[in-house]
Amino acid sequence: MGTDRRSFLKYALASWAAVRGSSMMGAAQTVPPYSVGAGKPGKAAYKRIATEEAWGPPEMFKMYLDLIENGALTDPGFMSMWGRFIRNTKLIGQLTDIGEMRIRDMDVSGIDTMVLSLTAPGVQVFDAATANALAISTNDQLAEAIRKRPDRFAGLAAIAPQDPKAAAKEMERGIKKLKLNGVIINSHTQGEYLDDPKYWDIFEAAQALDAAIYLHPQTPPPNMVMPYLARGFERAIMGFAHETSLHVLGLMTSGVFDRFPRLKIVIGHGGEGLPYMLYRIDYMYENARYSFMKKVKKLPSDYMKENFYITTSGLPWAPAITMAQSVLGIDRVLYAMDYPYQFVPEEVAMTDNFPISAADKKKLFQLNAEKIFKL
Repeated sequence: MGTDRRSFLKYALASWAAVRGSSMMGAAQTVPPYSVGAGKPGKAAYKRIATEEAWGPPEMFKMYLDLIENGALTDPGFMSMWGRFIRNTKLIGQLTDIGEMRIRDMDVSGIDTMVLSLTAPGVQVFDAATANALAISTNDQLAEAIRKRPDRFAGLAAIAPQDPKAAAKEMERGIKKLKLNGVIINSHTQGEYLDDPKYWDIFEAAQALDAAIYLHPQTPPPNMVMPYLARGFERAIMGFAHETSLHVLGLMTSGVFDRFPRLKIVIGHGGEGLPYMLYRIDYMYENARYSFMKKVKKLPSDYMKENFYITTSGLPWAPAITMAQSVLGIDRVLYAMDYPYQFVPEEVAMTDNFPISAADKKKLFQLNAEKIFKL
């Protein structure tokens, strides 16, 4: 780009500030017009298990603040997201609390159990040694919180993809010793994606442990983010979905699932737009694939239906979710709220009111999560 690191960060932050006049996490969150009248959630004939619920320890946020203040990270997406959030005391309080305050919010929402995962980008912005140590520490803290309230919490083990062999080892410790319920990876690691075979020790370990990996978005990496940043699209409005769907398609077409056919990946936000696009993705992969692209054994839609599960996080919208259920199958869609980033109790009632059978609603809220995360 022809600029030094500080000029690059200055430009990124100026772009971020220019398109924002207010904080997303204000005193109250509003809901779209089609949720009006949804009401508060009542009792249900199923447990409501929320499967993409963020947390983070205070020391990690202190480390994020150090990165921001010292200009030590040339990632404008990170600077946009955490430059805004890091001083939001309400949000940080919700993220760091994995005790009674969170349980009160769960009770208000009608959520029985939260599956907790380290918020994006987790440990993945640090050097390998720092990231490994932080992953171990956060997993220990999460396991302790779950031991105190096993009736309300479950959790996913954080790993540091920067060191794939150490990540695989920590995954095994998290699952076998700490009794965590799966793995969280916050998409790209400093601009690198898991379709690179150097990361496949992680997939080998996950398949051997029969542990689902939740592939959560983060902001697009520096070589992708700038057009999004300039328009205010780099986070949940669009950038998250595009970044993660790119990652998912890369995994499918790299041969990951031919090598690890029993690998289970969970993605959020209604499947990041992919269920809607599968017909066209299949057609173009078969008929307009570049010569440098690997020819894998199955169509992308086959891998989506066999190796992927999706959640409703941030998308309690019946047209989108019932469409995904019709494409992927009832057994492959799970409920999630996306707490605390999208904490609107009425969204639970919206999902309660989906036009699906009682049996399918129980799968959506409870049974699918219990099976995939071994609750």
